[in-house]
Amino acid sequence: MMNNNYCVIMAGGVGSRFWPLSRMTKPKQFLDILGTGRTLLQMTFDRFVKICPAENIYIVTSINYKQTVLEQLPELFEEQILLEPVRRNTAPCIAYANYKIFKKNPEANIVTAPSDHLILKENEFIKVIQKGLKFVTGKDAMLTLGIKPGRPETGYGYIQVNGNKNHTENKNIYKVKTFTEKPDKKLAKIFYESGEFFWNAGIFIWSLKTIMKAFEIHLPEINSLFMEGINLYNTKNEEAFIQNTYNECKNISIDYGVMEKAENVYVYGSNFGWADLGTWGSLHDNISKDKNKNSIIGENVFAYDLKNCIVNIPENKLAVLQGLNDLIIVESEGILLICKKEDEQEIKQYVNDIKLKLGDKYI
Repeated sequence: MMNNNYCVIMAGGVGSRFWPLSRMTKPKQFLDILGTGRTLLQMTFDRFVKICPAENIYIVTSINYKQTVLEQLPELFEEQILLEPVRRNTAPCIAYANYKIFKKNPEANIVTAPSDHLILKENEFIKVIQKGLKFVTGKDAMLTLGIKPGRPETGYGYIQVNGNKNHTENKNIYKVKTFTEKPDKKLAKIFYESGEFFWNAGIFIWSLKTIMKAFEIHLPEINSLFMEGINLYNTKNEEAFIQNTYNECKNISIDYGVMEKAENVYVYGSNFGWADLGTWGSLHDNISKDKNKNSIIGENVFAYDLKNCIVNIPENKLAVLQGLNDLIIVESEGILLICKKEDEQEIKQYVNDIKLKLGDKYI
């Protein structure tokens, strides 16, 4: 059964909220942002290679990052790296991977996951994925992983479950009732206190037959575009076909295009130390801190009366910081960002302003 298990790792994002460390030339998934010696993409690969063979792992990324992926994951062959000519969100990305895998193994079961998440309890995560793969095998069911909320978080999407457990074979799997986008503080508090909601981790498990059927029903136009190349995948003509297909393909997420519309969607309620490392604040929450609640990355940072800050300074730079509270302080390649932690959502706007005035040089 293990050889029927496949993994699709989505690694095409630009990570603009981690600017200036994350740049268009090397986004956050290709950085050792946690200081472990492995990039986020490498850490994701390391987890999944324990679940399926390396030859069954596919990376979907931008055509601009092909060489970076090959350098960071030398275990992979070029045909395992699916190159997107333009960004079109997660539904086209998954459709492309579906047809690539279909040509190799129509009986595949697939885990689809982002490349930039933090998993603290790896053994528990692996158990959940293995049980999830067992659940979807031979079933017309799409499974998403839900995380038991630890607080009324406004930065994540939520999944509401049908209170009755539908499958006695696994007491943690529920029928999905609704998906909800990121709520405001008041609604997040209601979700948290109700006990009916999980955070949406954006990790999906399904059989290839089930997800391809779901595309036929809910996203027929995207499915038709990729199906036209059924005889071109894994040939020299694949690249030109994908270029044309993406130019015609609409921008839509798998959540909105399929998961929110389908009836056969389930959630696996889990707790494996998950975090979506989408912002500097989320990184600060999930890495070690000193006695003053500072997260400091950098060998030559001298901190005096510094509190609740996140600092990232290159090893070849010296920084002396005094009397600062609740700030993000990041230096990368001659760019310095100093921003209030509470205003970190504005970083995307800062990046847009810089791009308009100075072009892509600093982006």
